Amino acid sequence: MLQFIQCTEQNDQSVRDELLAGLSAAQAFTSPKYLYDALGSRLFAAICELPEYYPTRTEALIFNTHASAIALAVGSGSTLIDLGAGNCAKAARLFPVLQPVQYVPVDISVNFLRDALQRLQQQFPSIVMTGIGMDFSHELVLPDSVREAKRLFFYPGSSIGNYTPDEALLFLQRIRAACDDDGGLLIGVDLVKEKAILDAAYDDALGVTAAFNLNILRHLNHLLGTDFDVQAWRHRGFYNQQASRIEMHLEAAFDLTVRWPQGERRFVRGERIHTENSYKYTQRNFTDLLTEAGFGRLSFWTDPQQWFMVCHAHVT
Repeated sequence: MLQFIQCTEQNDQSVRDELLAGLSAAQAFTSPKYLYDALGSRLFAAICELPEYYPTRTEALIFNTHASAIALAVGSGSTLIDLGAGNCAKAARLFPVLQPVQYVPVDISVNFLRDALQRLQQQFPSIVMTGIGMDFSHELVLPDSVREAKRLFFYPGSSIGNYTPDEALLFLQRIRAACDDDGGLLIGVDLVKEKAILDAAYDDALGVTAAFNLNILRHLNHLLGTDFDVQAWRHRGFYNQQASRIEMHLEAAFDLTVRWPQGERRFVRGERIHTENSYKYTQRNFTDLLTEAGFGRLSFWTDPQQWFMVCHAHVT
């Protein structure tokens, strides 16, 4: 009843090549997935407890308030595929209402899933559980042990915002391609709102988000052998209204040089490394995105302030 499958192995050289390409670009950048080493994951968990960071508790409120309606839209007996499952807590809270036949948490490595799944299997012994180690950001090919019938892809937490709209469309199309005619998607989406609320959510008073962002430099030192000095950089997180996205950057506090084996880069004071985007949507433009990706029969639920949205979409 409990299985673990590693579909993609971490290739150290490809990671180094990806990171060095970003650091060497005219506008230096890194992928947000590198924010989540062991310490980064714990810091993000702390961010979710902050009063400024509304997405986690607002999404939970929506699921709690509209559980019956969501269950009616989704139906029971699904193959629940949890993308970026982490500790599996969000999906587990929905088991009593969704009543999946199989639960398939997908994350970069099954090592993060083992303990959580072993506990869940004891709580829900009737559900077949299959942990999948996969970087699903580039492809989404599931092993044969994952049921094809009634696949429900679960992507909560507004993680879709880390993709540009064009990338998000390709990602949604990959999900559509992995579904049979009875499949669907249950997704959390952060909505456009007042700039001050968004700015505070990504630059909190306690500085936890700053620590989370700065920690990526320590992670790069480990992965690349760079010599980043965390104290020489400053967190910058703000809402770019024109692009409809939160941007997170790390800004050099003074002129400095970062070195790594066989290379280096000079940063002038104020120069930035772009570490993350989080795009915000309106219901209308996200509906258009889902429709273009091949989904239809859409259902939406929001909180009273309409800060966040949960959407269920069937394949068309």
